[in-house]
Amino acid sequence: MFLRQMTYFVAVVKYNSFTEAAEQCYISQSAISQQINALEKELGVKLLQRKNRTFHLTLAGDYFYQHCQTILEEIDRFTNETRRIGEEDAEEHLRVGYLKWYGGSELQNAIADFSELYPEVSLSVVNSNHESLYHLLLSGEVDLVLSDQRRAFSNDYVNHHLLYSDCYVEISNRNPLSNQETVTANQLKQTPCIIVASKDQRENEQEFYRYTLGFNGSFLFVESLEEGRLMVINNRGFMPIESVGSVSQHNLSIQRIPLYKGKEQLKRNYCAFWSKDKSNYYIEEFTAILEKHLY
Repeated sequence: MFLRQMTYFVAVVKYNSFTEAAEQCYISQSAISQQINALEKELGVKLLQRKNRTFHLTLAGDYFYQHCQTILEEIDRFTNETRRIGEEDAEEHLRVGYLKWYGGSELQNAIADFSELYPEVSLSVVNSNHESLYHLLLSGEVDLVLSDQRRAFSNDYVNHHLLYSDCYVEISNRNPLSNQETVTANQLKQTPCIIVASKDQRENEQEFYRYTLGFNGSFLFVESLEEGRLMVINNRGFMPIESVGSVSQHNLSIQRIPLYKGKEQLKRNYCAFWSKDKSNYYIEEFTAILEKHLY
């Protein structure tokens, strides 16, 4: 009731007329006059000083009018936003993030299967580097992230293991190392390491490949897997590759060699990550579909 009285009061002052305010608010003139009287009684002060058929604002009335406008505008804004969120929520959606260098077909096949089973769900994807995907998940901008494990698992998230992937490097057939059956990071230190990374993530990716995987040479950066392979073909460097599902067919000018550390091939743990607080059937179902394609 108080909110409605505020609306009537603002209308009366705005149009400088009880009659016109009543028309704009779709009530009678007597009714709007009664509501203003009730408002003044509730507040215990006069808002309007009436004289014959005219009126002017008291000091209290002017103060109340200015603040009423601000409050009503703010209420209108958050009411509209609430409706917008409600309408968005009515349409189910799933937002998936995956790594920039991923080139296999499993994700595309999983999206196709999921969309066929759940046509009512709007599915969108974004690709980026590990750190960017991590922050997108933290901020709620994506619902599900498919990425490698670089941190200890958090209890706030579902950390669903997908597979341990074998690590390889792709290198030009013109490079002397291309004749080897296996290769180590130490053997590659004289050859630049080509990393698929966006500009804002280059430093993070370089630190990971240098200090975690042991690549101690120089680094070159590209924006996509295709660009990286062109540089490999040109014998500009080698590119680390992991077999997350099927590794796409590479050019005949490129040799793919298992990457070893000591006597064992390096492996990486790949997982699906999502917030426990936002877990739902569609996230779990999409993960299950993807997992079937990966095996």
